[in-house]
Parts: sequence; structure tokens; C-alpha cells
Amino acid sequence: MSEPIKLIAFCGSLRKASFNRMALNLFIEHVPAGVTVETIEIGDWPHYDADLQAKGFPDKVHAAQKAMLAADGIVFATPEYNYSVPGVLKNAIDWLSRTTPQPFAAKPVAMFGAAGGPLGTARAQYHLRQMMVFLDGRPVNKPEVMIGQAHTKFVDGKFNDEVGLKLLTDLGASLALAVRQARAAAQVK
Repeated sequence: MSEPIKLIAFCGSLRKASFNRMALNLFIEHVPAGVTVETIEIGDWPHYDADLQAKGFPDKVHAAQKAMLAADGIVFATPEYNYSVPGVLKNAIDWLSRTTPQPFAAKPVAMFGAAGGPLGTARAQYHLRQMMVFLDGRPVNKPEVMIGQAHTKFVDGKFNDEVGLKLLTDLGASLALAVRQARAAAQVK
């Protein structure tokens, strides 16, 4: 059996009954054997402010950075607000991007999301991919998981979309493979 894989996950929705939180929980339930996922809560982080940073990074930002540096990969579950990622997720990324060492660099990244519209979270995910390019994160390209019309797929807390569940499961397997490939590439250097 290969070495265990540790993932860090962020949910960009704060709503208690969030479809994205439910999708993240499904993702976690269906990761391959040997993969663990720790979720980092970001809802109570202060708004990024360079003056606050000058006084020192908040404890929660330091803890998240430390966890990310120890992890093998990153997971984002993001809703789509106004064609982009929600402010709370962008805020967390902004804080973490300013830490040293920067914890996104060279990490495999999986992303998915659920939204009420037919496109799911396509535009938000593309913005998130752009951010990862700048931060040197390594997004997993396939499968893309965009759960559209989420209110019809999460009924009474249950997910009724077999294709969506397969995509989430396959994304977990793709992320685990990307981690193994990154490890193998690092050993060759």
C-alpha cells in the first residue's frame, strides 16, 4: 500500500444547510482508501488588511498555513456569487497567499461546487483556477464537477444525482493520483 495522503479542504459557503458543505461531505466520504481530509473553517477570519498583517498574522491563518504545508493537496468546495468565488473564500486565499512559505505552491488542487443555476459553479471555478495559476497551485483538470440546480439534487439532505456522485468520487481519485505523481516527480529531482 502506498503512503497515506493528507488533504486540506475549504468550503466557501457559510450557510448551515449549504449545498457546498453537503457536497464536500460527500467528497470526503468517497475519497480513496488511505486518503484523509481535514476541513479548515474560514468564516470568522478577519478581512484581509495589510495593517493587520503588519501586526502579525492571525492565529487561524498561521494554523491553516501550517496544516496546508503538512498536507499533500488542497480541496475547494465553492459556491458561485456574482460569477465568482465568495468573498470569504477569496479572503482566506488572500491571507494565506501572503504567508511564507506560501502554502499553495506546487500543491495538487481539486475544486468543485454546487449552485442553483444550470451551470453550477463554472465561472467561480474558472476564477479559482486563475488564482491557483498565480499561486502556483496545480489544479486537477478532470473531472470538472459543477453541480447545477443543486436544490433539485440535494433533497432532505440526501444527494440524488448518481452522475454527480461518480464525478465527485472520480475527482477524489484524480487528486490522489496527482499527489502520487507529484511525490514521484519530487523523488526524481
